[in-house]
Amino acid sequence: MKRDGVYRLTNIAIMVALATALHVVEAMIPIPYVVPGAKLGLANIVALYAVMTGEFSDAFAVSFLRTLLGSLLSGTFLNVGYYLSTAGALLSTTVMYALNKLAKGTFSAVGISVAGSITHNVAQLLVASLLLEHIGVMFYLPYLLLFAIPTGIFVGLLAGKIVSYTEKVRNKRRV
Repeated sequence: MKRDGVYRLTNIAIMVALATALHVVEAMIPIPYVVPGAKLGLANIVALYAVMTGEFSDAFAVSFLRTLLGSLLSGTFLNVGYYLSTAGALLSTTVMYALNKLAKGTFSAVGISVAGSITHNVAQLLVASLLLEHIGVMFYLPYLLLFAIPTGIFVGLLAGKIVSYTEKVRNKRRV
């Protein structure tokens, strides 16, 4: 039993490290910002993997720690961007986990990812509207969704392939 705890903690640590590295690398990619705030969401590949292969607490920890460490490394800790990112990551992780577990087999990795991507943007805009004390920020949602949906598809495809590959590797080890 103790070994299972160490294995689980090690998996979480590896996923947090990968997600944080992707978060930092993505911040260095020069993306033409037609829509401010739009990102590729590379770290969400790891978050979706955690959702699809682990417990809710593991996936939630990966998402929270990634946003925390990413903000510390990028110098945005406790600024508006940190709160927007954290709210988006935690709410989207919750929604993705619920879709994956409660509707088992109903949604593919792509469907779960797109739902998470949309949720991430809605959560960010809700937090922004609370901070600005104005709901008008929500009118920005359709523009963000122009990027959220394609990036959600990309993240879902990649995470789905990674989950399939790791399952094949685990099955080969059992044989």
